[in-house]
Amino acid sequence: MGRLCEELAARGMHGMKLGLSPMREACLSLGSPELSCPAVHIAGTNGKGAVAAILDAALGARGLENVARYTSPHLVKIAERFFIGGKRVDDEELESAAEEVFASEKTKALTYFETLTAVAFVLFSRRKSPLAVLECGLGGRLDATNVCNSVLSVITKVGLDHCDWLGDTIEKISAEKSGIIRAGVPVVLGRNDRAVRAVVESRAKEMGAPFFYAPDIADESEIPSSFSLEGLFNRENALTAIAALKVLEKSGVIARADNLTAGFSDVVWPGRFHRIGGVIIDGAHNPPAAEALASSLFALGLNKEKLVLVAGFCGDKDVEAVLQTLAPFVSRAVAVRTDNPRSLDANKTASLMRQAGMEALAASSLEEALILSGAREFSREGGEAKPSVLICGSLFLAGSALCALGAMPYDSSAALEPAERLRPL
Repeated sequence: MGRLCEELAARGMHGMKLGLSPMREACLSLGSPELSCPAVHIAGTNGKGAVAAILDAALGARGLENVARYTSPHLVKIAERFFIGGKRVDDEELESAAEEVFASEKTKALTYFETLTAVAFVLFSRRKSPLAVLECGLGGRLDATNVCNSVLSVITKVGLDHCDWLGDTIEKISAEKSGIIRAGVPVVLGRNDRAVRAVVESRAKEMGAPFFYAPDIADESEIPSSFSLEGLFNRENALTAIAALKVLEKSGVIARADNLTAGFSDVVWPGRFHRIGGVIIDGAHNPPAAEALASSLFALGLNKEKLVLVAGFCGDKDVEAVLQTLAPFVSRAVAVRTDNPRSLDANKTASLMRQAGMEALAASSLEEALILSGAREFSREGGEAKPSVLICGSLFLAGSALCALGAMPYDSSAALEPAERLRPL
């Protein structure tokens, strides 16, 4: 991944710049690849990546060839963000698309995420993908993906996160997410608070976009017993995906299928309530995600059978709120620094754990944390093992833990390249 990683290392220094003009100019210079592939465009605070993975699997199971998927962030390697035809794009194809992007003068000012988004559009255009599933990186209205040719807008669970960028109220954040709604293009909203629904429905009405509330058109009973993702929150994500499939059928984007939920048993979305023996790995890093994780733990009775927590966080998250939410499920805790420049120091995290009422200590490395928590031993137990260790707080940590325990479902044999350690959106 030589040239791509070198360029991304430099572009990581650009930080984050919300606005669509640079992206539009860059795409125009590349021949407007973003317009060649109709897209299901997904925004939300939590669950949007899982919904993307479910839709990708379901569309592929219908026989649609070369369905494309672009998600973020990656857990271990950049290539995890790009899937075509149900398979991760290989490094050679990814580098070739990146070279096309870098050849344009108009792409030189793009940020890290904008660059990868441009690469995704080039990849999907080259493969002549009939449909793409695109996950917003941040917000929606000014996100780089919002130059796409959308045929359906999907908004998943909305909560308070990235408040410095998106606003400090649920209404303001909902308005930013609603920025993906296009004139006349249907929109599906997953289960949300009334305040969120009011904002999204109002925006849809303004844009003349048919509005569908997922719980009104999809039912829990439609989720197949073979659904491969665990966690109560993933059942909510499945409900949103079912609603999206129904609207895609209704609007004629895809043909009607006898089995609406074909492919649900084959969904792979690692690091989200991912069970390995007696270990649960989850990327929960903000209060809404922590609350969803807590609901799933409670459903398993883990408020009585307490867990050992291994956690690391980025410093821009509401760590105190996350730890308070998880505290009822924790007997003791091990703090660790994540593999990200924005990570909290392990000693600081351990201090916040103690403030939340946990008995806590700081580990010098993830390997030490896995040993201290017993995660290595518990991960070797069978599939029906009682959960004993919870690893969470960051998708960066989730990816590292999956690799350390030999459970990463994507090929991650190559060492992390320096630019990948930056891992912004």
